Amino acid sequence: MPAKLNSIVTDPLSENNPITVQMLGICSALAVTAQLPTAITMSIAVTLVLTSSNLIISVLRNVIPPKIRMIVEMVVIASLVITVDQFLKAFAFEISKQLSVFVGLIITNCIVMGRAEAFAMQNPPKASVLDGLGNGLGYSAVLIIVAFIRELIGAGSLAGVQVLPDSYPGNGLMVIAPGAFIVIGLLIWLQRTLTKKYEEA
Repeated sequence: MPAKLNSIVTDPLSENNPITVQMLGICSALAVTAQLPTAITMSIAVTLVLTSSNLIISVLRNVIPPKIRMIVEMVVIASLVITVDQFLKAFAFEISKQLSVFVGLIITNCIVMGRAEAFAMQNPPKASVLDGLGNGLGYSAVLIIVAFIRELIGAGSLAGVQVLPDSYPGNGLMVIAPGAFIVIGLLIWLQRTLTKKYEEA
């Protein structure tokens, strides 16, 4: 893979991560990371929608009238989200119930709309697919790390399997939204410390 295409995939995994750098998609990171299964399912759903919407919008970019481009982007994204939501209800109903409305809210996820508008509308299909995949994986990495830490510390389990001693009392803070805020904040601090990239006032 050429270096330019390779960087499209790898940049969102670290230096341009959608959550820890761009500060997008944080709402779902707070809502669905109390347990690993929900975080993994949400990660797969967002990655599929991101990659597919980028591909479709890139293919159509030269025939979409500029005045209605955002409406078309929303229609494409909404159609894909509805498809994913119905698939989960049909084949993974328990996980679908746990995710509640948050799969449907992928439609409003700034990462998906942002990549469609900022990248797919200006680039060919191959690069757009890689961009969607890279941003999906970057989003997924943060969700899974946060869920791993929250479930382990909060309940002493991973994917519902008890891994810490039964005597472990659990940490109630980790199972509610402030726990996710703390973990994400620590990840942002760690990443910026390692990459030496800081926001300048």
